[in-house]
Amino acid sequence: MQTEIKFSPAFAAATVRLDAGESVQAEAGAMVAMSPGMTIQTDTRGGFMKGLKRSVLGGESFFMNTFHADQAGAELVLAPTLPGDIVQWDLTGQTVYLASGCYLASATTVDVDSKWGGAKSFFGADGLFMLRLTGSGLLLVSSYGAIQAMELAPGQQYTVDTGHMVGWGEGVQFEVKKFGGWKSTILGGEGLVVQLTGPGRIYLQTRSAEDFLGWLIPKLPKQTGN
Repeated sequence: MQTEIKFSPAFAAATVRLDAGESVQAEAGAMVAMSPGMTIQTDTRGGFMKGLKRSVLGGESFFMNTFHADQAGAELVLAPTLPGDIVQWDLTGQTVYLASGCYLASATTVDVDSKWGGAKSFFGADGLFMLRLTGSGLLLVSSYGAIQAMELAPGQQYTVDTGHMVGWGEGVQFEVKKFGGWKSTILGGEGLVVQLTGPGRIYLQTRSAEDFLGWLIPKLPKQTGN
C-alpha cells in the first residue's frame, strides 16, 4: 500500500495505491475517484452499535466504505469534505485519538471506535466523545486548514483552542479549561482551551470550523414572513 498526498495544505487529496488483495476503509463520501480493479463494500464496520457510537457520539458516518483491490496497482483518490490538509499517520500497534470529523481513512487493520472523554473532554459541538484508533497500518487524518505536527517532550505543555485540535497520541495527557478568567472566556473570543502535556505527538489545524460557522451564520439571509 502506497500513499501520495497532493495539493496541500488548502485542498489536499490522497491517492492510495493497493496491491492485489489489499483493502482500505474510508469515511462515507470521501471517495473522489478510483481505477478499475477495485470493489466496494459498505457496512457499519463492527455492527450496528459500533456504527451508532461512531456516528452519534464520535461525529463520523454511521456507514464506512471498504475498498478492496482485485488487481495490483488499483488506486483510490480520497479527500475530506472541508478544504484543508491531509497527513499520513502510520500506526504500529499503538492507540491514538482524533477530534470529531478528522478521520478520513485507514487500513482495515486499524480499529475505529468512539471513546468517552469524561469531564476532561471537549464541551461544545464536538460533544464529550472522541475517536479512538488502535492497531497497525495506514491512518489518514484530515483537517480544516493546514495541519501542524508537534512532538511534545516528557512534561512539555502546550495550550490549544479546542476547535484547532486534530489528534494526539495516547501518551499525551490533556485537560480542558477556560481561557483565562470567565470574562476572557466569554468576551475574548477564545472559549475553552485544552492543555496538553507530553510526551507524544499532537496535530493542530490552522482553522476552526466552529469559528467559521460563527462568522457565516449571522450573514446568511433571514427568512421573513409574508
